[in-house]
Amino acid sequence: MTARILLVRHGRTAWSVAGRHTGRTDVPLLDAGRADAERLGERLRRPPWNGLSDTEVWTSPLSRARETCELAGFGTGARPVDDLMEWDYGAEEGLTPDEIRDRRGADWLIWRDGVTDGETLANMAERADRVVEAARDGGRDVLLFAHGHILRTLGARWLGMDPAFAAHIRLDPASLSVLGWAYGAPAIERWNDTGHLG
Repeated sequence: MTARILLVRHGRTAWSVAGRHTGRTDVPLLDAGRADAERLGERLRRPPWNGLSDTEVWTSPLSRARETCELAGFGTGARPVDDLMEWDYGAEEGLTPDEIRDRRGADWLIWRDGVTDGETLANMAERADRVVEAARDGGRDVLLFAHGHILRTLGARWLGMDPAFAAHIRLDPASLSVLGWAYGAPAIERWNDTGHLG
């Protein structure tokens, strides 16, 4: 079997609902986010996932990802991985896109223009590349619990695309995505699946 990566974005927080850039600030899950994490876990215990018993579990060390992992039923044995932390937004931390555009110009786009006094997109892509390499080298599927922008970047890098390609692959809270293979080439098998939340 060729290893795949299953991606879970953490459940809803007050900042994610408000559209605030949440990098390293440790914002807790809302009750709704906790309920979504439990629904995701119920789904992953049913076919075709059947509990993913032979899957490694890695999580961002930030509490919103760790708690999503735990509530979904995968906390035992989950390994914290610093490379799965969210983008360090620097001066843009906690701001909405509209607030950032007021400061930096109406055409500001994070995937093109980056952030002020924070992490570069290239640096975040290096972290994503390390996760991809470790997952491919491990020989078994890996279930990741992390954050929107790092997971989108990871998706782009799995495909061998420029990190800015992540601008084109939206990811909702508590969604499930699968990075796999098609005819021997890296492929997206499933993306931003929120069927368990309906």
